[in-house]
Amino acid sequence: MSTTAGSGVEVLAIDTQALGDRSYLAHDGEVALVVDPQRDIDRVLALAAARGVRITHVFETHLHNDYVTGGLALAMATGAAYHVSAADQVAFDRVPVSDGDVIDVSKVMSVRVLATPGHTFTHLSYVLEAGGEVHAVFSGGSLLYGSTGRPDLLGAGHADELARAQYGSARRLAAELPADTGIYPTHGFGSFCSATQTEGTFSTIGRERLVNPVLMLDEDGYVAATLAGLDAYPAYYAHMGPANAAGPGDPDLSPPRRADADELRKRIEAGEWIVDLRARRAFAAGHLAGTLSFDLDGSFATYLGWLIPWDTPLTLLGQTPEQVAEAQRELVRIGIERPQAAADGGPDSWAAGQALRSFPVADFATLAAVRHHRPVVILDVRRNSEWTQGHIDGAVHVPLHDLPGHIGGLPGGEIWVHCQGGYRASVAASFLDAKDRVVVAVDDDFDRAAGAGLPVVAGP
Repeated sequence: MSTTAGSGVEVLAIDTQALGDRSYLAHDGEVALVVDPQRDIDRVLALAAARGVRITHVFETHLHNDYVTGGLALAMATGAAYHVSAADQVAFDRVPVSDGDVIDVSKVMSVRVLATPGHTFTHLSYVLEAGGEVHAVFSGGSLLYGSTGRPDLLGAGHADELARAQYGSARRLAAELPADTGIYPTHGFGSFCSATQTEGTFSTIGRERLVNPVLMLDEDGYVAATLAGLDAYPAYYAHMGPANAAGPGDPDLSPPRRADADELRKRIEAGEWIVDLRARRAFAAGHLAGTLSFDLDGSFATYLGWLIPWDTPLTLLGQTPEQVAEAQRELVRIGIERPQAAADGGPDSWAAGQALRSFPVADFATLAAVRHHRPVVILDVRRNSEWTQGHIDGAVHVPLHDLPGHIGGLPGGEIWVHCQGGYRASVAASFLDAKDRVVVAVDDDFDRAAGAGLPVVAGP
């Protein structure tokens, strides 16, 4: 996505769909600034080269909770000034910025700093002015499309205070900026940093005044609704703030050391994580015993980072070397720096003669039919908010992020595991299979459950 101002300034979005985030590059044809770059800065450098522009300034809206920044590495690679809130305690040199500061980026572009606490205490937004007119605001985790950044990532004890600060910040943006100002948030495209799910790819201050609850409700109503709607967020978030404050360097994306079948077996026996990146149905059809399924075509890094005990040795199994490389790229974004090893090809080569394991895949209609003939355990691994909105009567509920520590407490018998769309169910099924449970993965949309004849009820 790109937009162009009348002065010729172009804003380009760099999507990181797997994490639900965006970074931005804005330029005037010669000079560029970058906001909230992800760890893999080669994408930013390639975009700047394609546009034929020099990156001279890098801005961080906040110390991110959902990814490791590439800001410091990008600034060092380009010689750009690195702008970070003066109130943030960091271990690296940066250009400290505060509310009201104005940075002249080029003859055409300038950036005005606005303090917008709420997602964090020190959060900043950056107003881009082009040719003396307001063109855009990079709002980070403040004002999102139809929502705001969540206020509880620094601890539940701060959530009410930060929610009220978020309300004031969003109101400030709406009051001080023209209606046609484009909004460019970092979060809100699937990120768990968003207080609620958002929709759309572009918005303006004027549109948000009409549709965003933070600009429509009174303060108490907004705070109550926001806090009531919060659900769990990934466990790896706890490591992101410290990593970003320390100043992460350029990641190492070189290929991992190759592992043979004997090494894979020993690593599995040692309790390490051996992650199969193939499509979830391919994993179900045949996989190396003890391996875990995290389909690369989904929220791979989010759920792997959520579930893996931090610093656990990790080996990646991919159909191709390119699949392994893509997984590495996603993992360095959340601070998992280097796999211990990797292998490609397929399960037959990884097993080297050992028998492969498999489990069935089914839909909700099949589950409904089977339930009439024999007792089975229905395991729902969705989050609490999803369960409350509607679940199969009689199902057992264990959110995926809690499952590894609760497998031993599940009822005996055959387990049919489901989620909202199939991805989390496949991950859960691999954990159950690794513990020798008899499991069926329901790879179906939960919205079809009631139509298939399964009794769906709401409530806790």
